[in-house]
Amino acid sequence: MTHSHPDSMEFDLNGGDQATDFITVPQGVYLCEISDVRVGKTRAGDPRWGIRLIVAEGEFVGRQAAWDGLVFSVRGRARIRRVLAALGLPNDGVVQISPDELRGRRAFVEVRPSEYTGSDGITIRRNEVPYDGYRAIETEPDRSSENSRTGTEVDASEIPF
Repeated sequence: MTHSHPDSMEFDLNGGDQATDFITVPQGVYLCEISDVRVGKTRAGDPRWGIRLIVAEGEFVGRQAAWDGLVFSVRGRARIRRVLAALGLPNDGVVQISPDELRGRRAFVEVRPSEYTGSDGITIRRNEVPYDGYRAIETEPDRSSENSRTGTEVDASEIPF
């Protein structure tokens, strides 16, 4: 006969260690495109944008590289500046930006594995982006400022020496 006590606990100890693995690409640097931006708040109440990064070229094209977050707070300001610069967006002074302006933007992004245990005891594995994990895509130099007379004859009287 079993007696039930108000503080008794029934708990299944037969299960193995549970883990949920969201890592879809190995650690590395990938050209990524922002496919989604989810607007929310941190526990402290600061605005936070969750950014979904999808690999844009190479062996893992189309796979999710990571979810990253931008926290709009005094503490997050320097990182936001770095990320916006890497994405080719205004990153100095007072800027007005919407989530739509981030969608479709590309940058080189470093991802590395991370894991934590949730409140339910399940281990979560996912990729994270380090603080300085964004790098701008190099572009061709602007040639519009070069001498417009390249390839044309120059009048000797125009040479100052």
